[in-house]
Amino acid sequence: MFTATSISVKPLSSVQVTSVAANRHLLSLSSGGRRTRNLSSSAIRCGGIKEIGESEFSSTVLESDRPVLVEFVATWCGPCKLIYPAMEALSQEYGDKLTIVKIDHDANPKLIADFKVYGLPHFILFKDGKEVPGSRRERAITKAKLKEYIDGPLLE
Repeated sequence: MFTATSISVKPLSSVQVTSVAANRHLLSLSSGGRRTRNLSSSAIRCGGIKEIGESEFSSTVLESDRPVLVEFVATWCGPCKLIYPAMEALSQEYGDKLTIVKIDHDANPKLIADFKVYGLPHFILFKDGKEVPGSRRERAITKAKLKEYIDGPLLE
């Protein structure tokens, strides 16, 4: 048999509210910054990096008037989470010179097959709607190496 009990609920203090917000931020960071689907938009924004799917690939990558760095990632990929801060920093640093997009490996099997992505993270640079020859990179690399990788084709 159940009996009703009275529970008193106190409002959260400003310290507790700050703690809840900080914990939510830490949970976001521990998941690689990945956010849940935003119902107001078909694209997920992770800071300055836009997450796209198969339906947006052509318009976002192939029809872009500036170079595009495509990063194939997965939520379960440790190296993908490891380089997340470097990717965010590069997104801010390059600004309007370069578009950086993420493609979720598990949600986009056709793109994975079309581009023969076998390891993660996997990077491909596109310029003028075409894959830059020799631009594929696989595995986590440092921010400095990412800059070298991008600057070569970007400055050509």
